[in-house]
Amino acid sequence: MYIPWTDKYKPRTLSEVVGNREAKEKIVEWVQAWDKAAPKKKALFIYGPPGTGKTVSIEALANDLGMELVESNASDYRTAEAVKRFAGRASQYATLFGRKRLILFDELDGITGTADHGGLRVVTEIAKETKSPLVLIANNAYDPRFSTLRNHCILIEFKRPTKLDVLKHLRKICLREETDAEEEALRFIAERTSGDLRSAVNDLQALAQGKKRLTFKDVSWLADRDRKEIIFNVLRTILYAGNSTAAKIAIDMADIDPDMLFEWIYENLPYHVKDPKELAVAMDYLSRADIYRGRVRSTQDWSLIRYFLDLMTAGVAASWSKRSTGWVPFRFPGRIRYLSVEKGERAMLSAVGMKIRRKCHVSSGQAVKEILPYIRIIFENNSEMAAGIARWLELDEDMINYLTLK
Repeated sequence: MYIPWTDKYKPRTLSEVVGNREAKEKIVEWVQAWDKAAPKKKALFIYGPPGTGKTVSIEALANDLGMELVESNASDYRTAEAVKRFAGRASQYATLFGRKRLILFDELDGITGTADHGGLRVVTEIAKETKSPLVLIANNAYDPRFSTLRNHCILIEFKRPTKLDVLKHLRKICLREETDAEEEALRFIAERTSGDLRSAVNDLQALAQGKKRLTFKDVSWLADRDRKEIIFNVLRTILYAGNSTAAKIAIDMADIDPDMLFEWIYENLPYHVKDPKELAVAMDYLSRADIYRGRVRSTQDWSLIRYFLDLMTAGVAASWSKRSTGWVPFRFPGRIRYLSVEKGERAMLSAVGMKIRRKCHVSSGQAVKEILPYIRIIFENNSEMAAGIARWLELDEDMINYLTLK
């Protein structure tokens, strides 16, 4: 059974939350101050980038202090009535068994959209009148729409953990997963996630799960990507989009090359679409997208690119029922991994291909694909014949070592 490592290694106590030591200390002081009397400002507004531990810190603190946590995603409660129903009563009445209560409104950014009908106004009223600690969380506390609310809150900023903090956390996970990971590989993951701990753990799981050893070569082929919306979120939006429009705009969520995205979709479709008939339809859309991709390359008619993009996003999303059961991890494309062979190795492969081309009168590509595999088998099993072939092809010592080692 697959379990997301972000859940499996989720902090259970505040001391396990990575980074932001001063911010966590301020939160503890503020919550404990309620034991004496309600502070002047009864709401705490935590803000900072995604993946920095804002929500998990409050959940861990409630666990540490034995408090009842009343938690909700604020984007699900946009109207005034819905906000009152969720937090209004909880903020005014004690718990049934006398436990202290902590109220959490997460993702407050979502309550400020066009669908908001007084929800933010009610949150502000609750922040002024609550009889229990109220915690609000958003990525940006200085959004102009929060100007009135900020006056009634203590603001605490969460910053991205240092690369060293992320690296230490990744080491702990590898130790518990019994994965021997090269330091350089973990450092690479930590550096390229720019302090987004959740993304770093997701990347580590995708790369290392099921392996006994993780090397730098396993991770070095990955291209830089926009950390605001990682590829997993883009894929999830496309595959599980509720409508074609949502699937089409997913490609704008991150700076991802369309060809690269095509490979990710191609790799992951069979693992998510379980019904064979639905998978056939989805792959048909993807194959049609590939046809248009080829036409763009051959004709340089870039007006056709929209068909390529629409077929691999909206077409794929509309082709199946979204009835995938359980959590299915996204997999890094095998074809990208293959194409990411080091430059030196590619150069050697090309050089050997040219040698075969001259003698066999075929293209170098055909030589590498169709003839080289047999030559390698001969080099592995018949040294006398291999020596003769090496002389015939006029291979140098580096080429012979390359064929022998591979």
